[in-house]
Amino acid sequence: MAHSLRQRFKDYRLERRIRKNRLVTKDGRCNIELGNVMRKNGFTYVLDFWTTLVETRWRFIILYFVASYTLSWFIFGLLWYWLAKSNGDLLWQNPSEDHTPCVHNVNGMTYAYLYSLETQTTIGCGNIYITDQCPAGVALIIIQVVIGVLIGIFWCGIVMTKLTLPKKRAKTITFSKSAVICPKKGTLCLQIRVANLRKTLMIGSQIYGKLLRTTVTEGETVILDQVNIDFMVDAGKDNLFFVSPLTLCHIIDKSSPFFDMAVDTLHQQDFELVVFLDGMAESTSSSCQVRTSYIPQEIMWGYDFLPIISRSKEGRYRVEFSNFAKVVPVPTAHCSHCYHNEPGNHLHLKGTDNKGFEMFDMESSNSTKT
Repeated sequence: MAHSLRQRFKDYRLERRIRKNRLVTKDGRCNIELGNVMRKNGFTYVLDFWTTLVETRWRFIILYFVASYTLSWFIFGLLWYWLAKSNGDLLWQNPSEDHTPCVHNVNGMTYAYLYSLETQTTIGCGNIYITDQCPAGVALIIIQVVIGVLIGIFWCGIVMTKLTLPKKRAKTITFSKSAVICPKKGTLCLQIRVANLRKTLMIGSQIYGKLLRTTVTEGETVILDQVNIDFMVDAGKDNLFFVSPLTLCHIIDKSSPFFDMAVDTLHQQDFELVVFLDGMAESTSSSCQVRTSYIPQEIMWGYDFLPIISRSKEGRYRVEFSNFAKVVPVPTAHCSHCYHNEPGNHLHLKGTDNKGFEMFDMESSNSTKT
């Protein structure tokens, strides 16, 4: 049991290290840190406050929502208190019996705050009300009502924008957890499966990839060097008919960065394959991008995906998502050089003939039968 716990802990640390070293996580988030941005360009976030609020987490949106209303009620409460004090309406000012107050029953800061709240939320409980003998009060109540309406409109826009963000639609696009390399239609291919979990289509879908790796060229180290990776399906690579799960295929030829890799060297490589799907949601007409990434340990050489689409007796097409990520082993060459029968790989080394080697037949003996 101790050995099992150590192995689980080791696997957990390995998974955390792999997750930490990813640029793009499996769910599409970018693992990147921006250093010293707030120190130099922090004011730009204030100028673009709309985008800043839209990208803020919900817990902070709720906090800012409550704070904005509470603060506006308090500020206007101070103004109503100042107006009542200027008019001599407060009890401690001992107004005369024939005194005409600006706002009835505003006798302190608490009453002023309650009147501000009732005015801005249009509650109007009735005990506290303004008189027609106070022009400044009429102007102040108009200003507060207008500002209260603007605050409500602003927060309605923020909430609706956050609810309709394209990344919510992207949650219903899923990629297979692993990629596979196997022969397909006369060539060696790297395949990835992607599915749309909704019946509504993604219009104008385009799929492409980037291979990220660290390269050293003439003594210069380039971190996150990007190489284009082209993916396609049977119908092409642009304007895909994304009504059912698709199997994306990258042909491993001489122009592919995977051409010099082999089954025994693939997991020793240091790269990250990032796959992008761009499209427009049919129901909202909003553009969105779905991302995922694959590291060498998530690419399986010599495997193929199980079939996922079948046809029922009623003539309807059925997608079996239980087979979405399942793979089966298939006969596959150990490397691209082997598949294309080209020299340059470790399996094409020149050997030395052994002249003393003899081949003979060994007949099975019948005396061993039981």
